[in-house]
Amino acid sequence: MRKFLKWSAGLGLCLVAVSALAFVHVWYFKPLSIDWFYGRLFAKFALQSPEMLSSMRILPAWADFYSDKLDDASPAQGDAMAALVKDSLDTLHRYDRQALDAEGRLSYDVLEQFLAIQVEGERFRYHGFPVNQMFGVQSSLPNFMADTHQVKSAAEAEAYIARLQLFPRKFAQVLEGLKLREARGVIPPKFTVDAVLAQMRAFSGVPAQENMLYTTFRDKLEQIAPQAMSPAARTHLLARVASSIDAQVYPAYQELIAYFAALQPKATTNEGAWSLPDGDDYYAWCVRMHTTTDMTPAQVHTLGLAEVARIGGEMDAILRAQGLADGSIGARVQQLAQAPGATFPNTPEGKTAMIAEYQAILDDIDGKLGDAFHMRPRLGVVVKAVPEFSEKTAPGAYYQTGAFDGSRPGVFYANLRDTAETPKFAMRTLAYHEGIPGHHFQLTIAQELTGVPFFRRVLPFTAYAEGWALYAERLAWELGFQEDPLDNLGRLRDEMMRAVRLVVDSGIHYKHWTREAAITYMLDNTGMSETDVTAEIERYFVAPGQALAYKAGMLKILDLREQARGALGERFSLPAFHDQVLGHGALPLSLLEQVVKEWIATPQAPPGGD
Repeated sequence: MRKFLKWSAGLGLCLVAVSALAFVHVWYFKPLSIDWFYGRLFAKFALQSPEMLSSMRILPAWADFYSDKLDDASPAQGDAMAALVKDSLDTLHRYDRQALDAEGRLSYDVLEQFLAIQVEGERFRYHGFPVNQMFGVQSSLPNFMADTHQVKSAAEAEAYIARLQLFPRKFAQVLEGLKLREARGVIPPKFTVDAVLAQMRAFSGVPAQENMLYTTFRDKLEQIAPQAMSPAARTHLLARVASSIDAQVYPAYQELIAYFAALQPKATTNEGAWSLPDGDDYYAWCVRMHTTTDMTPAQVHTLGLAEVARIGGEMDAILRAQGLADGSIGARVQQLAQAPGATFPNTPEGKTAMIAEYQAILDDIDGKLGDAFHMRPRLGVVVKAVPEFSEKTAPGAYYQTGAFDGSRPGVFYANLRDTAETPKFAMRTLAYHEGIPGHHFQLTIAQELTGVPFFRRVLPFTAYAEGWALYAERLAWELGFQEDPLDNLGRLRDEMMRAVRLVVDSGIHYKHWTREAAITYMLDNTGMSETDVTAEIERYFVAPGQALAYKAGMLKILDLREQARGALGERFSLPAFHDQVLGHGALPLSLLEQVVKEWIATPQAPPGGD
């Protein structure tokens, strides 16, 4: 028995040693299996982002080592992540792509394109404006705490407080990067500095107990069962949150406010990417990165002008049928948008009714999509208002994915800063874009895929994601969900906005358009309100190239659908085509084309995905 125990102990030590060696090999060297490499790569990125882990909720509760931490936003961490990207691309190239099966080669190509464009753009890492009126630590971090950080227990409440106490460190890291940019001559536009200051002063200018970080925490505590937390414990937790807001959060904001106040006299112009160091090269890279194509800025501009003319003709026909023949497209659409009853009242009651109407639109189409889709997401979607403190400069709407564990549904956020910005005839197409069958379908189906490396479920390709959402608007019309001519006008208005984006984004960053010229062009052609247009144009200044992705992706998906329809004739199946587009996760447009053409060549093959 003694010999057996000794032998067993020795075997156990050997197994531990072998396991340790295997871990070291996989973690630090080229893994034997490319799938192990994929897993290692995702793990290395995920372990550097506790905020992403909170958002995804892919780990079991016992493995929650991250909920009391925030992402490192320092330049040093940026250096480390850039090195990881480059090293990962080099390692990927050491695998034999030809030895993989078809799905394996697709995974290889997806990751290669994603990593390669990041490596190419490394020299532009400090060209962006990480704190701006659209996004940045000043708005994204409070929104993360309110919308993503879960508080269902005392432990999660403690983690919430721990994260509040890390605000000063996170803001200091961001501030370090801002100063590096300033030293390189990268200063935000004047309107961005002004807007960010107003936003931060409003956020930090209220008593702690009126701040959203306090009120949303209080609301989460109220959802905890009485038997799970005593009134005294709740009171104590709330007092600590208020104290953390006063002692840590607000001082962090004051540091950032002081920096932007000092920057204000230096930010005197509103100019595009062309004005930055190597600005033309930077914008050309932005175009390639966001569209996943080889289009040049000049080609983008030409395409945009052609699309504006085509869509304008369709809008003009509807407007004339409504008795509106004089004036620009934009002016005539505004006449309809300002007609009595065209919008919900800009009151709390009107805004509540507007949210309810959006939800009703989504519930209606969700139950009537019929045979257009084989693949449907299991997770649901709800509609919420954009948080008040960020609604002034936020986009008209956006979508937030649900949790992988099903604990949080997808959310369509509607901006209700002024209900007059979105007439009732434009609500359907917005709901279809952000919700069903747009972003909610595409992103949630990707999250729920099986049989593919995990990175295929989460990698973002803007042209694919936004192209699908814009395609979804048109698809809903094709399926009969916008039979009212005004609803169709709303669809065309939003498609026109995406076409105008091609013109104004390239105009601002490539042709040196002024902010005012871009606003005028968008007003004349879309019929959007001036406040909405201004927010849109200012968005393009701080995110060069991103707005190009919508039209680039939509046009590619439509082109591929018509290629398939023409080649397959009676064998063409719309839901089978959608399986191919949605069933592989987000793809660069060149790889999406490859997938669809291979399906066309072998129509008897089962749909991709599950």
